[in-house]
Amino acid sequence: MNVITPTELKAKIDKNEPFQLIDVREEHEFEDFNIGGINIPLGQIFNSLDKIEQDKPVIFACNTGRKTAAILHTIKRKLNLTNKSLYTLEGGVPNYIAEIGD
Repeated sequence: MNVITPTELKAKIDKNEPFQLIDVREEHEFEDFNIGGINIPLGQIFNSLDKIEQDKPVIFACNTGRKTAAILHTIKRKLNLTNKSLYTLEGGVPNYIAEIGD
């Protein structure tokens, strides 16, 4: 499993590197605060695989990093992606906001 730290994600943003950020928290959590990207709640992720852009790295974010870590292997297998394509945000969205800000 690939993990990206808040600092590494911020560097990607600052360099305008291509990636897709998917926040798998519930819609109301995403609306309360988010760090961009698109919101696909965890319960809908496997019905929304067509929204995952396969031509760039995909970073999944949740509240802690544990939920996204648990689904990465299945997503990788279903979409036939490489390990280098999928990441989970270390510590989740709250950790990113605490370290980097919003």
